[in-house]
Amino acid sequence: MTGNLFHDSSSTADGSAAGWFTAHCDGGSRGNPGPSGYGAVVEDSKGQVVAQLSEFLGIQTNNFAEYSGLLGVLKWAIENGAKRLRVISDSELMVKQMQGKYKVASPILRPLFEEARKLSRRLEGFEMRHTLRGGNKVADQLANDAMDRGMGKSSASPTANAYAQPPSEPVRRPAPSMPSRQQTPAAPRQVLEGYVKDGVVHLLNGELPDGVFVKITRE
Repeated sequence: MTGNLFHDSSSTADGSAAGWFTAHCDGGSRGNPGPSGYGAVVEDSKGQVVAQLSEFLGIQTNNFAEYSGLLGVLKWAIENGAKRLRVISDSELMVKQMQGKYKVASPILRPLFEEARKLSRRLEGFEMRHTLRGGNKVADQLANDAMDRGMGKSSASPTANAYAQPPSEPVRRPAPSMPSRQQTPAAPRQVLEGYVKDGVVHLLNGELPDGVFVKITRE
């Protein structure tokens, strides 16, 4: 590639020149930070879906999850010989940071940003485009499926059984009949007694780590 991060495809008659793959990616966090995950769907130049990615990331921020989705599709492209990649995301912050329009001030996001730039330069062509959330529905659902799995919840969505692997491993074509490798079993239920004073729950015995979801029953 040239010194410019983004390949200029303006010479093509349309936006889908032969050899270009298109990836819609999305990331989310329930709590920001909270249980997080990303999802992505990759299509070839003919619009055929060739991969669906979905991974639970643990307790992270929304922006961390967005960058993890970008890294996931970049690694998929490199590992699967896709030399030209167009990424579509509803994260305006990430898109403009990758385009050099916004600075990356966060010390947490900076390493992810640098890795994404490094990986993108290994491709012959790379573009990033911003879309509204409505234009990223499948990737958004895959991200929510990942968060549901990590939180021990079942999902009735058609994408719930999408083939998922960590971005660091080779990702192959989706196999809907296979269970996700990222599925995390639900934690065992635990009953603790306590009382409420001034709107704060005080436990009589035991303690709970940060980030644990609880259900309070009044007796």
